Amino acid sequence: MASAVSDSLTITSVQAREAMLVAFRVKRPIFLWGPPGIGKSDVVAEIGNELGGAVIDLRMAQMEPTDIRGIPFFNKDNGKMDWAPPVDLPDEEFASKYPIVILFLDEMNSAPPSVQAAGYQLILNRRVGKYRLPDNVVIVAAGNRDSDKGVTYRMPMPLANRFLHLEMRPDFTSWQTWAVNKGIHKDVVGYLSFAKQDMYDFNAKSSSRAFATPRTWCFVSDLLQDETISTDTLFNLTAGAVGEGLAVKFAAHRKVSGKMPDPADILSGKVTTLEVKEISAMYSLTVALCYELKDAVDNKKSSKEFHVMADNFFNYMMKNFETELVVMGAKVALKTYKLPIEPSQLKNFDEFHKKFGKYIVEAGN
Repeated sequence: MASAVSDSLTITSVQAREAMLVAFRVKRPIFLWGPPGIGKSDVVAEIGNELGGAVIDLRMAQMEPTDIRGIPFFNKDNGKMDWAPPVDLPDEEFASKYPIVILFLDEMNSAPPSVQAAGYQLILNRRVGKYRLPDNVVIVAAGNRDSDKGVTYRMPMPLANRFLHLEMRPDFTSWQTWAVNKGIHKDVVGYLSFAKQDMYDFNAKSSSRAFATPRTWCFVSDLLQDETISTDTLFNLTAGAVGEGLAVKFAAHRKVSGKMPDPADILSGKVTTLEVKEISAMYSLTVALCYELKDAVDNKKSSKEFHVMADNFFNYMMKNFETELVVMGAKVALKTYKLPIEPSQLKNFDEFHKKFGKYIVEAGN
């Protein structure tokens, strides 16, 4: 079974999130399919965090049937065989501490058939042996497709029929919103905003061990946080994450973006022009400006000081950037970060809104 859903029906991480919230309300188990590295686990973790719940992450490929069913033992009190419930499954005491508990069965179809079979009753009937899932526990499973060339087993049809199946696809817009909220390095977000096609280049037929996915670009972002790393080492590790070809392109991007003005100088009004017009570097600068504005709010700058920065932000973009970049910057600031900007406090807002307002409204729809 290559996939549990039609090849033509794929959804973004945002759509997957919305679907899972509905499934949680009616207590129907979800199976998330998708290629490696696109963020299936992240979606589950973020929903759990958003709902104030707990996520119990079980890697099914590393489990034995007894990890789900429990282990039999002789009960000397009644002279019969009994079952010791598995320690990894939530009991009533644990579940009572949270409004919701997500039991995440990751790598489900990479588990041996005997482990998958042990999950039949748990998944559909919410019980196995004497163990019962607490009422506030919901089930999500995930796995790669057979076509992704990972280690997978054919999922038995009776087990497949117990799930609502969703297949995720890489989607730049969803990833960009997630990335700016998570503080992914400005050069990664800026480069991929310019070269969206480079966000994901997995090819199951390729022999390359390193390839670009949202996951491996997060690795690159982590590397960039280390200011002591040498240029050669950074390049080698970037190549080890996303592949040599993209590492070359990304290094060229960073070389130019390093010549851009300091975002703090722009927001303070010290810098009002842009000498370097390399488009990919301008994307990084736009992201950096948004990050700087958000930091001002997080660090509790006064309203007056913040609005001076915001006014310089809009004015600088309006004077130096093409429409696509202006819309991106305004969307991140106003819609993603929801910064507390009062238009009446901005000298340049009326002019900005007249020129770009309609594009920003369209981008948010």
